[in-house]
Amino acid sequence: MRITGTGHASMRIDTGAGSILCDPWVNPAFFASWFPFPDNSLLDWETLGDVDYLYVSHLHRDHFDAAHLTRFVNKKATVLLPEYPTSQLEDELRALGFTSFLRTKSNQVHELDGGLKVMIQALISPTDGPIGDSSLWVEHDGIRVLNQNDARPSDLSVFAELGHVHAHMLQFSGAIWYPMVYELPNAAKTAFGKQKRDRQFDRTWRYIDDLKADHVFPIAGPPCFLDDDLWQFNDIHGDEGNIFPDQSVFMSEYAKVGGTNGIVLLPGSVSELTTAGTEAPSSVETTHPTDVDEFFANKTAHLEEMRERKAPVIAAEKASWRHPEIDVLGALKKRIEPLLEESIYMAKGVGGPVRFDLVSYDGTSVESIVVDFPGKQVRPYADEKVRYRFRTQRELIEHLIYIDEGDWVNSLFLSCRFSAARIGQYNEFVYAFFKCLSEERLQYAEGWYDEHEKEVEAEDTQFGDWTVQRRCPHLKADLSRFGIVDGNVLTCQLHGWKFDLPSGRCLTSVGHKIRAEKHETEKSEA
Repeated sequence: MRITGTGHASMRIDTGAGSILCDPWVNPAFFASWFPFPDNSLLDWETLGDVDYLYVSHLHRDHFDAAHLTRFVNKKATVLLPEYPTSQLEDELRALGFTSFLRTKSNQVHELDGGLKVMIQALISPTDGPIGDSSLWVEHDGIRVLNQNDARPSDLSVFAELGHVHAHMLQFSGAIWYPMVYELPNAAKTAFGKQKRDRQFDRTWRYIDDLKADHVFPIAGPPCFLDDDLWQFNDIHGDEGNIFPDQSVFMSEYAKVGGTNGIVLLPGSVSELTTAGTEAPSSVETTHPTDVDEFFANKTAHLEEMRERKAPVIAAEKASWRHPEIDVLGALKKRIEPLLEESIYMAKGVGGPVRFDLVSYDGTSVESIVVDFPGKQVRPYADEKVRYRFRTQRELIEHLIYIDEGDWVNSLFLSCRFSAARIGQYNEFVYAFFKCLSEERLQYAEGWYDEHEKEVEAEDTQFGDWTVQRRCPHLKADLSRFGIVDGNVLTCQLHGWKFDLPSGRCLTSVGHKIRAEKHETEKSEA
């Protein structure tokens, strides 16, 4: 089996029974904020895109590149479609010209022609990607690989049970806006960033240890930021709180925990996997288009060259955002108020007004608009106290309205082209709602929260003297595998959520109380 690195989370898997192209991303994403790094735009995409199968893990724009899929990927390719609760991924791929779809069943092996086997695990909570994320398992001729990309399964045993995995591809770097955009003192931002960075690596080590694959490939990040306004987010400034470490940092950190089987794939790198049998260890030979160590040693120079070359692309994108003819307040009322009327669980979870400060084109004025969740309306800010506030350029909101964007997370928030402030803890319902600005998505998310609100969590696990519900209240991760107790605080390493055991209170977000009981240690009598 041949694995060709094609940048970020993208790869081409070649077998004797067919080829699979995964998550090809080349063009800038999220308001021209994110670019693939290393640059993959100069690869021979005419050849790489001529494949038998296409796998798009989810709709985040660093995985779903509509322009690139349209131009370069063979429309006769069969799409390996995850089992998602909405049809949006299939609808968007059909709009690009794809007509052949294999609608997989989550966690079910599908046998294709020539002995090629695939299985896709779909994650479907409202906080998984843009309503869905997935991982792809592939087997052919005794070789098994897992492309986990940036999915966060609560359990990898479903893959391990199919036999020893020879190659494991997974995310290790940041793909979020926290804490960089928050209006915090620099020292606090660095401290929070360092915690985030450490959690990312801890989660990665846990996944690697769970699967115990022969070879580990760090993928799905980081992006690079080529706009001058965002240049500081690149991990080249000696900031220990930067959440975007690159593959060379992964290799260094992995070595510190005893990892010796890591393999970096640059765009154009090729790894040939062979094995003597389905349960035998595999060997790998990897060739690179350039020296890997030297490339990352000169990272700043490569980024500066990319910044100069991509500047016209960014300028053209920016020129398309302004739509002064749009009545922003009126358009938001029309779009959001009907959804507020239908929202029960998310509106209750947000619990108050969310304020958007829109800075004018010339930066001289600000229009403040409130999405009032309790009042079920969108209105001008009335000088009241709010717990959640976002500040961004007016033209970005105009463009979201103009393109009828139903997922602000997969556009505005991941762009990092905003600042944020909040009073109190993180609130997942704020972001869940703003990725559900369509009837289909809202109804699904409300139904999901309704179902999980009614679940009775009966299973327990033990941490010393503490008996705790086994499943994390956040996204049902198995705490017997991902939980760590320090004093009276339980941390779920899957997403870094913390709980105060004596009270059960979630220390990370609103709601999500955990069930926990402490048992007194019996003292032996003399």
